[in-house]
Amino acid sequence: MATTIESHDTKEIERVAGVDESLYPKTAKGRTVSARDYIFMWIGDGVNLGNMTLGASVVVAGVATLNIFQTIVAALIAIAIISTVFALNDRLGYKEGIPYVVQLRMSFGIKGTVISSLLRGIPAIVWYGIQSWIGGTALNEIARIVTGGSFDNVFVCFVALQLFQIVLSLFGFHAIKWVETVASVVFMIALIYVFGILVTSHSTEIAQNWIHAKGTWGLPFFALIMVFLGNYAGIFVSAADYSRELKTGLSDGKRGSLYFIPITLSYGFVLVIGVMLAAATGVTNPAHALPIVIDNPYISVFVSAFIVVAVIATNMVANIIPPTYVISLLTKLKYKASVTVTGLLALGAFPWLLIQESSSKGLNLFILIYSAFLGPVISILLVEYYIIRKQRVSTADLYKEDGPFAGFNPAGLIAMFIGAGAAFIKVELAWIIGVVVAGIAYYLLTKFAFKDSSFKKGTIFEK
Repeated sequence: MATTIESHDTKEIERVAGVDESLYPKTAKGRTVSARDYIFMWIGDGVNLGNMTLGASVVVAGVATLNIFQTIVAALIAIAIISTVFALNDRLGYKEGIPYVVQLRMSFGIKGTVISSLLRGIPAIVWYGIQSWIGGTALNEIARIVTGGSFDNVFVCFVALQLFQIVLSLFGFHAIKWVETVASVVFMIALIYVFGILVTSHSTEIAQNWIHAKGTWGLPFFALIMVFLGNYAGIFVSAADYSRELKTGLSDGKRGSLYFIPITLSYGFVLVIGVMLAAATGVTNPAHALPIVIDNPYISVFVSAFIVVAVIATNMVANIIPPTYVISLLTKLKYKASVTVTGLLALGAFPWLLIQESSSKGLNLFILIYSAFLGPVISILLVEYYIIRKQRVSTADLYKEDGPFAGFNPAGLIAMFIGAGAAFIKVELAWIIGVVVAGIAYYLLTKFAFKDSSFKKGTIFEK
């Protein structure tokens, strides 16, 4: 049985029985995240051990594949692209208050959204597990120091941390605001401290293994940009999940700065420290490298605590909310049940296999593979919204089970697989290849194929 609610454009939106309230548009009154909260949120997300590990991946066998200048240029290019895509893709969610899984219906259809939403949900759950395992490693370090070595069990700490995060995530964005605001200040202080130690005590190793490395402007340089982009591919593709929580009244330019400034500060700084740690120690797992650099048990406890808080903050933003919406959409479970299932699935992601010293390249490959699909998805959404629909979308139609977005949009699904297929031709450049090929394919398919498709309604190709 269906009832209706009022949308932002005053059109009635159909409520479907069993669909959780969290999937319907956020009203202006229901948005509680200020611009300041938003900045803290992205600082907290950027300061994470996953990003630090990606920085460490620049160092192979003790020597960097890129020198300091090449690494920083690659990072700045990636951050500029990330911020731009974020600012473009967050607009529909900000204007209409809809989540990512509903935005997908515009290009893939209500049933087709199942496929495209899983491409966002599954990597997020895996990253949830990876981050929690790194946090569990740090938590175990604290327990080992405090107990004088009598306790040493990373798996137990991993499970305990995961259960804590599940409970915390039950409170939704209210918990995220609190965690990110407090944590982001602590993060930056801790990072500056670690940076100071690396510069003063390990400058020789860092200079030899990274700063003065020969490096290259060839494929490894562009591959690093793609890995950085791939790391954020899942987050900015679901930008609507975050912008719908942001208070109304902000211009597009101001929202763009809310991404660029904090991501540059946090992501850029963390990547640099990740490379420095690996160059100084030869260890690519930051949770293991940091205690080596900081040879003081009391300070090590503080640093390990910082890692645990950073993991929680990152998961709260990037790896819990998006898959929770996906699970809620697919299973009709309520928000709290969905967020619990998300946490339990992350327990079974076997993250310890993905962050071993021998598998740092495997982690990069995992990012490149899923970004080969997420690149096409973001491209299709942007072409749809800005070119084909000229930023005019009927929110009410997105919620109609028998409306113009019902079923599958063959143009969207075919373009996504064409883009992903092209991306795998050169997996090191997967994201950008997928973006270009899928965007062109989607425009051409929408214009020339499936002439009687209901998905042409409201587009520049509607007859």
